[in-house]
Amino acid sequence: MLIDFRPHARLRGPGQVDFTAAVTPVVTALAEAADAGYEDLGRVRVTCDWVQYKENFRDVVDVRPLLDYPATPGCADELPRPASPPAYRFEIAVDVRRSAEAALQELTAARLRDDSSGRVFLEDWGPGSQSCIWAFNTLYWTALAQWEKASGRGYEQALPGGESDARNRDAARELVTELFAIWDGLASAGALPEQLYVAELGVGNGSQAKVFLDEFRDQDAAHGQDYYRKLHYLMCDYSQHVLDLARETVARHAVHVSSVSLDATRPRTSLGFLRGRVFLLYVSNVYDNLPTDEVAQFGGQPYLVQARAYFPPAEAAELAASAAATPAELPALVHKLLRLGPDLLPDAAPGHIADTDAAVGFWRRAWSALRLAERYVPLTGLDLYRLASSLSGEMLRPMLESGGDIRMHVSNGALASFADSIDLLHPFGKLVCHDLFLTDVQGYRTAFRGPGKYDGSVVNWVNGPLLAHVGRRFGLDVHYEPFRHRNRSSIVTMTAQARD
Repeated sequence: MLIDFRPHARLRGPGQVDFTAAVTPVVTALAEAADAGYEDLGRVRVTCDWVQYKENFRDVVDVRPLLDYPATPGCADELPRPASPPAYRFEIAVDVRRSAEAALQELTAARLRDDSSGRVFLEDWGPGSQSCIWAFNTLYWTALAQWEKASGRGYEQALPGGESDARNRDAARELVTELFAIWDGLASAGALPEQLYVAELGVGNGSQAKVFLDEFRDQDAAHGQDYYRKLHYLMCDYSQHVLDLARETVARHAVHVSSVSLDATRPRTSLGFLRGRVFLLYVSNVYDNLPTDEVAQFGGQPYLVQARAYFPPAEAAELAASAAATPAELPALVHKLLRLGPDLLPDAAPGHIADTDAAVGFWRRAWSALRLAERYVPLTGLDLYRLASSLSGEMLRPMLESGGDIRMHVSNGALASFADSIDLLHPFGKLVCHDLFLTDVQGYRTAFRGPGKYDGSVVNWVNGPLLAHVGRRFGLDVHYEPFRHRNRSSIVTMTAQARD
């Protein structure tokens, strides 16, 4: 048996975790199961995490099986696979933050009995990036106005501290100063374009754009080069509601601003006309909100984490009752909600949803109740797994083989966005991103990194070493540093630009 207790920093100091209380009931339940002939205790992995997101997709205790490699190909077109058994038969995952409030031994015993009766599953097994949690995520940004009306607060208030670090004026001043230095050099060489393009992916309510544009105008007035007249600022976002709010925020700069609706994972689809022309591509709190798979390596064997969304029995019964439905009817109702949105759901389900307000209430309760079951499926070859359309899974090998067992995010959506954005940059341009970046792969061995829930959206920490690895393949220098302009912030700044 291997016990991986990851929140080791919480074993001492104020609010310290009682290791014995968190682990002993789990081991006792395992021993009792072994006495009943359940499993070989030597092939069990117990992983204890402190899940910092109070809203998340995990139960206090989850059991995740590791599937076997088949000894022979399943069909003539399938490659042979290793016949060796997995290093562990299953993993027991414990959320230490909530374990003190649970009957841990009984709960573990129930999970070991595969006590999933009453769960209402919304989908089949599949990679995490394809789970319906991302359809919920899309719905949140599409119908944000309805969610905010029901919750009584704007989405930025759900962030730690109630606002984004992106709106910091000192950070904007620094970016403007760097741009002016580049443009002064180009102007002296007679190479300054007539249009100076800056693009922002994920504009939020427009506060960052306003801070940047205010600072830009003020610095240009002092600088005297008339750069403000040439500036064209593109605010890009998936949500039309967000874009509408942002346009109101930057109304004083309207002549210099355009709004672009786009998919953040494919920015070139909407911004292809700017290829090689963008001097600054600014991204804030976007990458952590894009679909991602997770992969793991146990005992030298790589695995893909497959997920399956479900409602626990008690929550399913309550949710069904709120919609005059049975638990068995919930999957169809949920998928209608995800496909049509809360405005049209009452017409599509008149016997269950009375009006738009009731649809939003159903949506919010469903999101709160949503959980993910997980299992580990062998990866037969990293080269057969795609990180993004043009990126092979072989890029994962240095991180998976960095020493010891590991589970980590692939950040597929962030990688796709990053790789697609690079082509937009001017030879002297750069991409600046503020986000929840993990900058050392060892961080995946020491703490839980998502998925969590921010209000109605999904959040995962972004695999910084992997993005840097991809950036180098494209001839970029990728640099990470803590956000300079606020103390005790979790935000990290990534800068990517062409090598000198």
